[in-house]
Amino acid sequence: MKKLVIGLVAIVALAGVGIWQFAGSAKTAPDVTFTSLTGEKTTMQDLRGKVVLVKFWATSCVTCIAQMPDTIQHYNDLSEKGFDTIAVAMQYDPANYVKNFAETRKLPFTVAIDAQGEIAKAFGDVKLTPTAFLIDKQGHIIKRYLGNYDKQAFLSTVNKALAS
Repeated sequence: MKKLVIGLVAIVALAGVGIWQFAGSAKTAPDVTFTSLTGEKTTMQDLRGKVVLVKFWATSCVTCIAQMPDTIQHYNDLSEKGFDTIAVAMQYDPANYVKNFAETRKLPFTVAIDAQGEIAKAFGDVKLTPTAFLIDKQGHIIKRYLGNYDKQAFLSTVNKALAS
């Protein structure tokens, strides 16, 4: 009986440590303001209640351009369920290139230019593209993606976040 009680206490203690460890592991996304190509301002606070992909990209980034059709498709398929995308063009990307790309590809989501590099700095000083952050409805970063990623795993993570 004594061993059973000790075993149960140990299990409860380990569970408590696990809950404590994982409860604080989701970092809150920085409270930045995105300014779209049309001048509309959106803050991370405005996006609460949605699952959001913040994607840092550049028109000169081959992988970014290759991923854009999937990014468009995911937005189109999931936006009605509460998914949003903010494509943040890097500071070095000429605004006219970004605007031309967004218009010719008819990007359906918000495209923002990080003219001063402040958004990239706020997200951990992003330098490499593509870098993306998946943010849950409460504003916590649940996943960071660098370069190419597994599409099925991405969609699974997004759908779990949408369901919560």
